[in-house]
Amino acid sequence: MINLVKDIEKANYVTHSGTMHSDDVFATAFLELYKKDIKLFRTSNIDAKDYKDKIIYDIGYGEFDHHMKDAKVRQNGIKYSSLGLLWEKYGKDYLKQEKVEDIDEVFDYVVKELIEQVDADDNGQFPKIEGNHRVTTLPDMFKLFNPKTFSNEKEDTQFIKAVKVAKIIFEEEILYAINKVQSKKVVLKKLKENDNKKYLVLDEYLPFEETILNDDLGKDILFVIYPSKRGGYAIKTVPKSIKDRSLRLPFPSKWKGLRDKELEEKSKIKGLIFCHNSQFIATTTTLEIAIDVVNKVIEKEV
Repeated sequence: MINLVKDIEKANYVTHSGTMHSDDVFATAFLELYKKDIKLFRTSNIDAKDYKDKIIYDIGYGEFDHHMKDAKVRQNGIKYSSLGLLWEKYGKDYLKQEKVEDIDEVFDYVVKELIEQVDADDNGQFPKIEGNHRVTTLPDMFKLFNPKTFSNEKEDTQFIKAVKVAKIIFEEEILYAINKVQSKKVVLKKLKENDNKKYLVLDEYLPFEETILNDDLGKDILFVIYPSKRGGYAIKTVPKSIKDRSLRLPFPSKWKGLRDKELEEKSKIKGLIFCHNSQFIATTTTLEIAIDVVNKVIEKEV
């Protein structure tokens, strides 16, 4: 629970006041998850050296600030923000506290998927994206919580509101990371048992793409088959790489956007019930038909 206090002597945590950014908001959310009882003082100016009994972040030029000339930078060039500094110091201890398995992998995944995004954005490191519309990032969303000029919103009230949202995202990100790490184990086991087939069959849907694309065992996989949550089975094509999203082997162009009887007639495969217009996914009524579909596509029999 977070309590904002007006007397610094009653605080155990200190961050800056004024305009909030995603790094101080997420840092506060993480500290609440980790330490539970947060008495937070928000101020415009402080010297961290004067308060060694408190964790001071995103202000004060201390261990968890990143505004000084010699601020910490990762080997990949992404500068740390207060969130990254706190997560590096306490993240693994928090995961251990929560009895998370595979701590190192989960820790690294959270860094890659959330922490570095917030850190880079706060340090102005994301490249400009050219397009005919503005791309809204996760950090952009937290700027919305700052009090609007023509409103009666209170700064501290809006800050707490933003932290509540960040806390939910943080918790879900960790659960997602745990799921990804556990899924990787299952997918690797399936790949090892796959007998050189060019498709992989999963007993349930799992996040599989990164594992297939990042492991030599997956280099020849063209399709992944798994039970669809809408019933029947889904067949998903595999992209060429993490960066190159073109497909290793798309479904036939004559199937694009078709479904049910029209698709069965065009494909001459009974039980093939849908093919996406972008040719990256198709669905069938049974597993046997799904396997038949991929074999015919691979052998160019359709």
